[in-house]
Amino acid sequence: MTARVDRAARRRLLAAGGAIVVSFPLRAAPLARTSAASAPVAQLPGSLKSEPFIDGWIRIDALGGITVFTGKAELGQGIKTALIQVAAEQLLVDPRRVAIVAADTERTPDEGYTAGSHSMQDSGTAIRLAAAQTRAILASRAAMRFGVGVEDVLLRDGVASAGVHRAGYGELVTGEVLHVRARADAPLRDPRSHFVSGKAWSRIDIPAKVSGAAAYVQDLRLEGMVHGRVLRPAGPNATLGSFDASAIAALPGVLKVVQDGRFVGVVAQREWQAVVAWRRMTQIARWDETPSLPLPGTLYRSLREAPSEDSVIAERGTPPLDATTSISAAYRRPYQAHASIGPSCAVARVAGNTCTVWSHTQGVFPLRKAIAELLRLPAEQVRCIHVEGSGCYGHNGADDVAADAALLARAWPGRPVRVQWMREDEHAWEPYGPPMIAELRATLDASGAIVDWAHDVWSNPHSTRPGGAGDLLAGTLVADAFVPTLPKPLPQPEGGGDRNAIPLYAFPSLRITHHFLPRMPLRTSALRSLGAYHNVFAIESFMDELARAGKVDPIDFRLRHMRDPRAQAVIGLAAERFGWTAWRPRAGRGRGFAFARYKNLAAYAAIAMEVEVRRDSGAVRVVRAVAATDSGEIVNPDGIRNQIEGGIVQATSWTLFEAVAFDATRVTSRDWGGYPILRFPQAPGSIDVHLVDRPGEPFLGTGEAAQGPAAAAIANGVADAVGVRLRDIPFTPARVREALAA
Repeated sequence: MTARVDRAARRRLLAAGGAIVVSFPLRAAPLARTSAASAPVAQLPGSLKSEPFIDGWIRIDALGGITVFTGKAELGQGIKTALIQVAAEQLLVDPRRVAIVAADTERTPDEGYTAGSHSMQDSGTAIRLAAAQTRAILASRAAMRFGVGVEDVLLRDGVASAGVHRAGYGELVTGEVLHVRARADAPLRDPRSHFVSGKAWSRIDIPAKVSGAAAYVQDLRLEGMVHGRVLRPAGPNATLGSFDASAIAALPGVLKVVQDGRFVGVVAQREWQAVVAWRRMTQIARWDETPSLPLPGTLYRSLREAPSEDSVIAERGTPPLDATTSISAAYRRPYQAHASIGPSCAVARVAGNTCTVWSHTQGVFPLRKAIAELLRLPAEQVRCIHVEGSGCYGHNGADDVAADAALLARAWPGRPVRVQWMREDEHAWEPYGPPMIAELRATLDASGAIVDWAHDVWSNPHSTRPGGAGDLLAGTLVADAFVPTLPKPLPQPEGGGDRNAIPLYAFPSLRITHHFLPRMPLRTSALRSLGAYHNVFAIESFMDELARAGKVDPIDFRLRHMRDPRAQAVIGLAAERFGWTAWRPRAGRGRGFAFARYKNLAAYAAIAMEVEVRRDSGAVRVVRAVAATDSGEIVNPDGIRNQIEGGIVQATSWTLFEAVAFDATRVTSRDWGGYPILRFPQAPGSIDVHLVDRPGEPFLGTGEAAQGPAAAAIANGVADAVGVRLRDIPFTPARVREALAA
């Protein structure tokens, strides 16, 4: 759409301020889509495959205001800032002139989920090409207007000029000029001339977060808004025996009590009134529970004995008959929670036959489909708008609380209903990262080289995202319950439980088997990096064990089996910046190293750590971490450092502290006492991140590159410090003391 402003008025406005951004109305009029038979959609890279028209990504209004549209959500990874930089670079404007609209089912492209470190690969690639083609269109139209050659047109900060001729971008792309198919060969700017891309740029999402301003969906306040809370069953298989709704309806401020099967909620005028009502509901509800969870200490046995769907995902070569040594080891990971510090929250409003939901979901379009099914509305009558949440990376309670809000809003139409999960809700009912077992075996020849490798991994599903209404917690609790989507393994080359199970090392013979376990005692789904965290932990721990068995330096051992030059470069850089060869051991201190290329197709990451182990208490602390990363072409170096630093901190918490606890009927780790996470005094003493820039190379996803290497580096550092190998996550003080005493 194009705003209409007369030329004289536009010049006065530009003279007064220079950088004018005009936002589009909340409900932008949809552009008429034309049929086009130019470049086939399948040939376009990134998300252009699904949204091939460039005005789906870039729009310029009559005042020269530039708006970028992305279907990816800001999760704290800095994607809004990076995408603005991508567009500004190709359009030759100051990034402060560029506005961005993200993840809104009425306004943005459908890019599915913001997951798998795909934002730059998918949306970044699409916006870069769309902006580059827009720049070419601007130059061409300016040349026609000025009567000069395209090569004589200078584009700079929103203005095209040639000699005495000048025209603003908004004057040149009126009407439907940008409603054309994208071209895969759009002329990208030479990386050597970049003035925005590759430079540190202050993230646009940070000021509100550090100043205490409204930054998250938890902060959202709409006119006339009321508040809701939802009563949860005692455990996954608990049925509601008795509940006196009238006792709740009589409480001060309560507007409505909603009961639909096992779904019980309350709407109140004020939030505290909703909390009081929720507390009273927990006291008077009576649940009948049926044991359905593995008994303590039997989790991994139950995984190995569960029915599995087995597939060999990689196989090559023939195991040698004359190898000298065979070594095996097993590594295990428990259920782990997202444990968002800010509990999940959503706001919904039902008006007439439409529903609008504000949510921190990672997929507004899939959530719209699921909520439409839940409410039995056509999808076009449901709108989902992404608003940042105060956590997390992965499928936490964001989609579920959105469903709660939608059901309560349907029961109290006309006013926005805000639902904030309680801490107990978040810890006990979010979808967890699944438990995993990895069993590895390697055969070595007389020189100590690996000649055969086998990796078997057992895992529940790593994605049960909506989907359908049955993939929402509320959808399984209502009287006319919806059936969850049948879990399926995520296909290679990215995978789910088998993500990164195929090593990047050049082993002449290998066999990798994924044992997919579709039945799960507790609901599981995507936790940051999916199976890569555990598979890399296992592979890189095992590589260290093999190196130590052969009395070979762990880095030399890795390089001996690595053929990828970019992998060799990051391994060498991390070792050099850590001071690997100059490092000298101290009592209770060890060094650990690990490497992976995320999914074997995204960013490369190598991490060296110095680790301290207290023999008396069993406490483990990361003294310092040094990382090297190759993410392809760098857009915002600070953003990449943020991702690697955050990944190391999060993986340190997972590896040292986190495990969901449960008994035969319910989850018992329902607060921070039962589910401890890393605290500030336990955080790594220092983290130093070094970047390898590859100008002109494709963007490589970075957000999940550090988790697996960080876990393995800690394990390898512990083994180096005190001579014991820990293979079961988390490395709690009790587990360390037990290993030391063995």
